[in-house]
Amino acid sequence: MDELQLFNRRNFIKTSASVIAFAALTNSPLQLFAKEELVKITILHTNDWHSRIEPFAKDSGKDAGLGGAAARAALIKKIRTEEKNILLLDAGDIFQGTPYFNFFEGELEYKLMSEMGYDLATLGNHDFDNGIEGIINQLRYAKFEFVNCNYDFSNTLLSDKVKPYKLYNKGGIKIGVFGIGIELKGLVPDELYGNIKYNDPIAAANKIAEELKLKHHCDLIICLSHLGYKYQDDKVSDITLSRNSKYIDLIIGGHTHTFLKTPDKQKNMEGKEVLINQVGWAGINLGRIDYTFEPLKNKASQPTASVLKIGEVNS
Repeated sequence: MDELQLFNRRNFIKTSASVIAFAALTNSPLQLFAKEELVKITILHTNDWHSRIEPFAKDSGKDAGLGGAAARAALIKKIRTEEKNILLLDAGDIFQGTPYFNFFEGELEYKLMSEMGYDLATLGNHDFDNGIEGIINQLRYAKFEFVNCNYDFSNTLLSDKVKPYKLYNKGGIKIGVFGIGIELKGLVPDELYGNIKYNDPIAAANKIAEELKLKHHCDLIICLSHLGYKYQDDKVSDITLSRNSKYIDLIIGGHTHTFLKTPDKQKNMEGKEVLINQVGWAGINLGRIDYTFEPLKNKASQPTASVLKIGEVNS
């Protein structure tokens, strides 16, 4: 064998060994050669439904014919036929606002949300309008879970019913979702929320977000907030939370019934972008935010957002 052949053979063996060694470091050697497929994550969300089971009446002015559980269910079903990786979330105040709640005490709302395939919700102040026992009595109808990390439920019937956060894996993308609630004192009669202790929402949110990022290695961290979008005074809001956060990517808000046409963009403590979205109240709108991830990098491109009107416009 001449020197040129020997050189080429040695180079081939060296290159092959390097490829095999690198392939062994990946879970699938085919990843080295296969074309990367982008992973799309679709977040659908609502807030402050307030027991609006039916659409607004024909004589309701600008809201005439809008809303309604049936129209929302149809729209969500349509999106599910188009998208693969969906999370359906709610930011609280599911209860109170129509005679349906007075008569069924929340049973109908939870049943309908379960039929729509909701994944997760947080608790708003009006969800306590029938007290803690009122929530417990209706949870059997909910096929979705609840999260909150700044209420201490230790000495209540909700202690094992509400978790701080929930983890999801959609198309290989790790998603962490946690909940934050407003101070109940002054909004809810003391006897209705009992021994629930309110803790600083910013400190609680940052603690959970850090755990989701550093311990669970989440690629997307979502906060379901019932703090309210913003206030004229120094009351803690979604704006305040976003600016004082570190690992939160998206805040889905409620409480202030704010109709945002597009998500608000704020900078967190590290100068990174946090999205805040809220879609009004009464089930008039369905929020949608799409993230696209590169699978081997697990980094999202700039998300796209839309607000979808619910009601006759979708029929």
